[in-house]
Amino acid sequence: MAGRNYWKVGLWLALGLTGTGAQADEGMWLYNHPPTQVLRDKYGFELTDAWREHLQQSSVKFGSGGSAEFVSEEGLILSNHHVGSRALQRLSSQEHNYLRDGFYAPTKAEEKPCPGIEARVLMNIEDVTARVNASVQAGMSDDAAYRARRATIAAIEKESLEQTSLRSEVVTLYQGAEYHLYRYKRYTDIRLVFSPEEQIAFYGGDPDNFEYPRFDLDICFFRAYEDGRPARVRHYLRWSKAGAAEGDLVFISGHPGRTDRLRTVAELEYLRDVEYPRTLERLKRLEVLLGSYSARSAENARRARNDLFSARNARKVRDGALAGLLDPKVMGIKRMEEGQLRAAVAGNPQLADAREAWDRIETAQREIQARSREYDMIERDYGFNSVLFNYARQLLRATRARLEPDGERLEEYRYSARSSLELELFAQTPVYEDLETLKLGDSLTWLAESLGPDQSLVKQVLAGKSPHERASELVHRTRLASPTLRQEYYKGGTQALGNAHDPMVELADLIDPPARALRREVDARREAIRQAHARIGGARYLLQGASQSPDATSTLRLAFGLVKAYEEDGRRVPAQTTFDGLYRRAAEHNFQSPFALPQRWLDHKKKLNPATPFDFVCTADIIGGNSGSPAVNRNGEFVGIIFDGNIQSLQAAFLYTETQCRALCVHSSGIIEALQRVYNAKPLVRELIGK
Repeated sequence: MAGRNYWKVGLWLALGLTGTGAQADEGMWLYNHPPTQVLRDKYGFELTDAWREHLQQSSVKFGSGGSAEFVSEEGLILSNHHVGSRALQRLSSQEHNYLRDGFYAPTKAEEKPCPGIEARVLMNIEDVTARVNASVQAGMSDDAAYRARRATIAAIEKESLEQTSLRSEVVTLYQGAEYHLYRYKRYTDIRLVFSPEEQIAFYGGDPDNFEYPRFDLDICFFRAYEDGRPARVRHYLRWSKAGAAEGDLVFISGHPGRTDRLRTVAELEYLRDVEYPRTLERLKRLEVLLGSYSARSAENARRARNDLFSARNARKVRDGALAGLLDPKVMGIKRMEEGQLRAAVAGNPQLADAREAWDRIETAQREIQARSREYDMIERDYGFNSVLFNYARQLLRATRARLEPDGERLEEYRYSARSSLELELFAQTPVYEDLETLKLGDSLTWLAESLGPDQSLVKQVLAGKSPHERASELVHRTRLASPTLRQEYYKGGTQALGNAHDPMVELADLIDPPARALRREVDARREAIRQAHARIGGARYLLQGASQSPDATSTLRLAFGLVKAYEEDGRRVPAQTTFDGLYRRAAEHNFQSPFALPQRWLDHKKKLNPATPFDFVCTADIIGGNSGSPAVNRNGEFVGIIFDGNIQSLQAAFLYTETQCRALCVHSSGIIEALQRVYNAKPLVRELIGK
């Protein structure tokens, strides 16, 4: 029965939807389990090992999130402006606002080092499922099983790092049915080369976010260095002369963050009823808070820009996802899929051990829900929103972790993750006391509202003061804004932290025992869910074959699709936009914000070819985290870069439909046209296309 997808086909047709796994370009595929047969049958494309390896090692995981790609043999990296915004924000000051005004280094000597930014390239993958699963013995409690699995994963990662010197990370796939070891080459000397003005990178601002047609030059160039010299890379993407045209097959190679397509109905109901509403509450109050702060002055707006953009973007994503789960058709598909699978399992004697898996997940999910508010506030830091508090917690947990066996540490403090943690922890990062006080004061207020002002821990946290007074005291008395001091504390270990008498460290220390207890309890319940999903995954594979890719996990995946227009409200939405369309869009809005144009774009309008493609859409299956992913053609040549999805794609966390879901890309021809005609970046253009 391998490859059969008849259940899904019937469900979609019954509910009046189109775009099944058998018909649509659905899938965020593993590089070690690619959709070779699907591409051969549907598009006549032969996916060779050499083609796949080249694209894999040209792809980059950038910073703490987002995707990128090498585009020259001298370590030139291309990503999105909004993916690189964290680096731009750190480099900016009141005198030089690179986020707003852009930046260009005509020579390598002028390229700016970006502190705390890391780029990773996936070198190889190894299936370690058997070893990980062998650590869990029959009869173990959920907590014991979790600790055994954690110890084995830590040992695998440490052995791999010591043997290969590559960052090593065990990735959970199919919610626990498989475990793969990913090995990465790390680049830690990253320098800024070029970024456009924010006004053109995020053209149309919040009104156009997740909309289409779009006119965004959402790009940012960096360079990876090794030993003080530009990195020499073997695998990089060559620029396509023609770029993408309607009807072309394109491939997307990036790091999609998270999907929940294989989750059970009980898990989706938890997201709908608990997780997403609470997350939206946090994002909306943060958006109001930062919006008000930003409106007070231009300098305030610069300081808060990245936090505010992230809050707005995340809020739209969660709004769209929640709307999907509130759609009876979406949940109808999920209930029918689950019902049919459970019925097939019940009727198959080979799958007897999977019959209770759904009930086990539902029970564990209820137990997680019972502790979720405390967990969110204390362990997930919803009640302690401050970069200074994050430093305190990282220092406290990292120094204590060094006293524990590697297999007993929290996963972010394992031996295998140490180098990345240190890079971020010791980076020179601007800290603004007024902004930190505002954020921490508001989150402490939410802590008291959520858990109650008379709750014992809340009273200890506030120490007899109002949330704002307590936040002000903590922010102004801590010394953790200094990276030099953070490094001293880190090297000095628990004794140095204890002797510091730093109020932020003392706060982190106060809440650490209950936070760890909550985490341990939730992790044990998640272990039960993983074990149940492993049984469901085995049943699904036996009955349906490898017809679905695993849910996204922020690791490298391959997607594909066509450059293709779509219909919306009775009108055809074109597959591509042009430079001419950009200027018409600006004129329609009288060149007023957020549809104004940077002055240089007005000055150089006559130099531009108005018919040059600017942005385009394709049917490839993407989600958040794919931002910055390259789009390549059949020859593996760069034809565009992902920067967004349209509004219809926001339900893609749960299901994909080809009818209207589209991935948005900046066109390769539009990038070159802008660099040549608007920014006069001739050395950069020569490096990309050789002329």
